[in-house]
Amino acid sequence: MRQNELAPAPGSRRNRKRVGRGDGSGHGSYSGRGCKGQKSRSGGKMRPGFEGGQLPLIKKLPEKRGFTNIFRKEYAEVNLDRLSIFDAGAEVTPEKLVEAGLVKNLKHPIKILADGELDRPLTVRANKFSASARSKIEAAGGKAEEVG
Repeated sequence: MRQNELAPAPGSRRNRKRVGRGDGSGHGSYSGRGCKGQKSRSGGKMRPGFEGGQLPLIKKLPEKRGFTNIFRKEYAEVNLDRLSIFDAGAEVTPEKLVEAGLVKNLKHPIKILADGELDRPLTVRANKFSASARSKIEAAGGKAEEVG
């Protein structure tokens, strides 16, 4: 096989469509763009979702478009069953939660949630407690104290 004998696979290469080269070419006069109007002009492209100046659907449906509450507070969440690594009677503070690896850092305030059971009395200090978490901690003989 020689270099001059190499050829692309049949059907893999097609000639470019040359528009605006006379009516005999089949792509003359309007060059495949139809008559007049925005889409026939050069640079006449419209963004996705454009409805010809009519109020677009996405603007009519604000709940579909999304909303970001700039006052939202993010919490680092810890479930009750994760607190079983602490000894009975221990004091659980945000710093101890970071040491134990239950919370990455103290960038976000900590909220204790009620998933799981607590089988020992603990004094838990956190920024927030869910109502059911607070009652489970107190039912186990511990205390739930809010800080900051």
